[in-house]
Amino acid sequence: MYRTIWLGTRISAALATILLSSISETCAEASVVTTIKPVHSLVVQVMGSTGTPELLLTGAESPHTYIMKPSDASKLGSATLVFRMSASIEPFTVKVAKSLAKSTELVTLQLSPGVVSLAQRTGGPFEAHEHDHDHDDANQVADNSGVDGHVWLDPANAKAMLDEIARKLSVHAPQFAATYQSNAAAAKARIDALSSDLARQLQPVSNRPYIVFHDAYQYFEKHFGLNAVGSITLSPDIPLSGKRLSRIRERVTSAGAVCVFGEPFFEAKVINAVTEGTPAKTGLLDPEGASLPAGPDLYETLMRNLASNLLKCLAHSK
Repeated sequence: MYRTIWLGTRISAALATILLSSISETCAEASVVTTIKPVHSLVVQVMGSTGTPELLLTGAESPHTYIMKPSDASKLGSATLVFRMSASIEPFTVKVAKSLAKSTELVTLQLSPGVVSLAQRTGGPFEAHEHDHDHDDANQVADNSGVDGHVWLDPANAKAMLDEIARKLSVHAPQFAATYQSNAAAAKARIDALSSDLARQLQPVSNRPYIVFHDAYQYFEKHFGLNAVGSITLSPDIPLSGKRLSRIRERVTSAGAVCVFGEPFFEAKVINAVTEGTPAKTGLLDPEGASLPAGPDLYETLMRNLASNLLKCLAHSK
């Protein structure tokens, strides 16, 4: 009889352990929400097999102009952790932050320990320009932040964010803490290898002057020693004026820009208007991986695509 009770107790305990483990893993998977693809990619790498975070911007939407869907509210309503890059990158999260449950933690990765932030460039070839001030409150916050939010484009910053992601996840799911730390360390090693490879590839074109659509790349430029000499617009949500287009055309000539780069969200006719009658070639840069499938490989693919598209234009221009 005692053996039967002992076996029953062991079986019950084993079933309880399995059940609790299953519940923990389900909660970990359902409770983490990310905003944009680069954030999602970093979080996926850290979570590994412990769960899959939700992604709000699943397609080619621009986070600067994104409008939340009803399904987003459902994801956020059950979230324990929400990872975003910053208010300037995802203006819609300014309102989201005010409506989250008290039990939900909003993590702004730009504020991660070790992340080096850069001020928005607002003078000279990156000057601010006249525009329509009829923006909503969220965009006003983004415009007035003064900090460039594209911090993920510096590999050193990405590594710091991986550490912060692992730390936050460990607080909410301590049973997976060792896994999170191990996954973050492996992801950082991959980023080190990526950074070294891209630095080698980009070195031959480091001095070649070029102009970008909006000033989203200074972290990438500084890390790899590139020579951007201006942007068509300071921010993609600021309407372009004819006066600004004339000024940037003058800049193409005066700076000897060999390439002008557009972006997936914006019409090519703007780039054509800037380069018409000049020897500058055109290219395409995607700082957020809009055209890429979401997942753990997105961050590396995004960075390699930036380097490849820069090389494609800069290396074949005189």
